[in-house]
Amino acid sequence: MKRRRIILIIVGFLILVILVVILLLPRHPRVRERDRATLTIHEPHFEYGINVDSFRIIKGKIQPNQNLSGILQSFHVDYSTIDRLIRLARPVFDVRKIRAGNDYTVFCTRDSTVVVRYFIYEISPVSFVVFDLHDSARVYMGEKEVKTFIASAQGIIQSSLWNSVLDNGLDPYLAVELSDIYAWTIDFFGIQAGDSYRVIYEEEVIEGDTIGIGRILAACFNTMGNDYYAFYYVQEHEGDYFDDQGNSVRRAFLKAPLRYNRISSRYSRSRMHPILKIRRPHFGVDYAAPMGTPVHSIGDGTVIGVGFDVKGGGRYIRIRHNSAYTSLYMHLSGYARGMKQGVRVHQGDLIGYVGKSGLATGPHLDFRIFKNGSPVDPLKVESPPAKPVEAIHRKEYDSLCIDMKRRLNGLQK
Repeated sequence: MKRRRIILIIVGFLILVILVVILLLPRHPRVRERDRATLTIHEPHFEYGINVDSFRIIKGKIQPNQNLSGILQSFHVDYSTIDRLIRLARPVFDVRKIRAGNDYTVFCTRDSTVVVRYFIYEISPVSFVVFDLHDSARVYMGEKEVKTFIASAQGIIQSSLWNSVLDNGLDPYLAVELSDIYAWTIDFFGIQAGDSYRVIYEEEVIEGDTIGIGRILAACFNTMGNDYYAFYYVQEHEGDYFDDQGNSVRRAFLKAPLRYNRISSRYSRSRMHPILKIRRPHFGVDYAAPMGTPVHSIGDGTVIGVGFDVKGGGRYIRIRHNSAYTSLYMHLSGYARGMKQGVRVHQGDLIGYVGKSGLATGPHLDFRIFKNGSPVDPLKVESPPAKPVEAIHRKEYDSLCIDMKRRLNGLQK
């Protein structure tokens, strides 16, 4: 019994040693290679929703006078196939609208005999049309994935908002959006060197490239020593911009009927007329602007006059906004389509174009406002605010203001 017990102990010890050795031995090389192979498997690469790994890709830009037929023929696509694609495209995309400068991509086989399988034309940075040249040919539209990121910017104005935005390497559309938001509260013809702005906005990116800006989420414009805040907020399923007191930054009237120009003459009861050389009242504001600059209605209303003022005003449009206010736009070079007496217009609608008709030394807009039939200085008109943030939303809105103010103020550091 004693000997058997010793033998069992020795056998058990040997088994334990063998197990330890097995566990400590390195894995079989074959297993490691298999694992390494698994790790190096590449995900398929897609462009325009097509797996490009098995194709030869050729990219280019549409040249002047180049069309779909000419491009495909250069890749040896026969005319019957081209004609079939053009017919298939009719309900989807008019191939005559292919424009010089736009990008295109050709997907070809990797064989010694190159065969075109797809032709993609980019209509815009977002949308494209696919011409599928397989046996079951088809034409369809597609859109690239647009990713949205939150961005911020700030700047100090030396000459104009537009120039400041460009000098800071920002998207020019940012200036347009800011001027639209503040059109009712800031007179952009009166901003001065040293005025500044801070803004938080959405940046739209496709495949790593910025294509533009989305919505402005918050902004602070400092002019004349005062901060003017604007925050985007949605209430009752409708988004709008409000100040830090919860009041809408919109007003019943735009501050000016056109953008980014200078005031050449202000409201005056005694002004020397540049042509007649006599002093007489000038009950409006002259905005010097290039010929053809778009002119917009400062508010909702009804057109009550379109014609030619023989007393010197030239082509004009008169709009009644409510029982008290009317606006007048003179020296126009032409009218927007459909402008006639009785037409209803909305704030910001295009109504005409800057000109020099009538008595005018150069192209400009003579803009006037009348209250209860009497002329008033357009630059001093007080306009009531639009609908504010509702009481039931104030707690949420105030929290938004605190957060956005903190982020905007952080841009100054």
